[in-house]
Amino acid sequence: MSTPQLVVHRDKELMAQAAAARLITKVVDAQASRGSASVVLTGGRNGNGLLAALAAAPARDAVDWSRIDLWWGDERYLPEGDPERNYTQACEALLDAVPLNPKRVHPMPASNGPHGAGVEAAAEAYAAELARSAGPENHGAVPTFDVLMLGVGPDTHVASLFPELPAVRETERTVVGVHGAPKPPPTRVTLTLPAIRSAREVWLLAAGEDKAQAVAIALSGAGEIQAPAAGAYGRSRTLWLLDAAAAAQLPRSLYPPASA
Repeated sequence: MSTPQLVVHRDKELMAQAAAARLITKVVDAQASRGSASVVLTGGRNGNGLLAALAAAPARDAVDWSRIDLWWGDERYLPEGDPERNYTQACEALLDAVPLNPKRVHPMPASNGPHGAGVEAAAEAYAAELARSAGPENHGAVPTFDVLMLGVGPDTHVASLFPELPAVRETERTVVGVHGAPKPPPTRVTLTLPAIRSAREVWLLAAGEDKAQAVAIALSGAGEIQAPAAGAYGRSRTLWLLDAAAAAQLPRSLYPPASA
């Protein structure tokens, strides 16, 4: 378990731009040292804002997009192409604009795919895909992600792990189906905390006043069942990327001065 590190930026736009630059550096370094990189994307306004900033960054061409594996932390269980799917939004924000290797892009199953309404079967299929990509050097039945990004919800949820729901209590499986999510749509697929914690680095993104209480709760020693964001951490690094509004309820001693 790595100790959380905080970076606080002036506003959400600067946060997205700085996070995009940080991700480019991390991917380039991974490709230089190991030949490829593995990244888990997140949806929501902050995740999509980061992807849009990455699309606009001149340095994006430093990445060899053919040598990066892209995974997702969660997905709304909706038909392929639905505008509310995280994958659809990621394509619009970035993925359609860069030369990815389609075989290395791993969207979560859609509800009109082979599993139909069976979200549990869809979760099992994604878990199997992760396991096939894991090597003997990896920690458990998932590949070792270089960076796993998570947006933090106002209720402290990350991915589709909501407070007190069964998915956040899962300790064995790497991917599960979610029913009755308090945020629509109610049916989802999500990585579990054990899968999240296999990543080298976990980055938690939060911007805006509506995230301030969640950030303060998660960083105040709350339990992961009540505050799932508190249970999300990387093996070597856990990084909270915040704007000033999201950090407003934290003690000033807990985070460094705004970086810009």
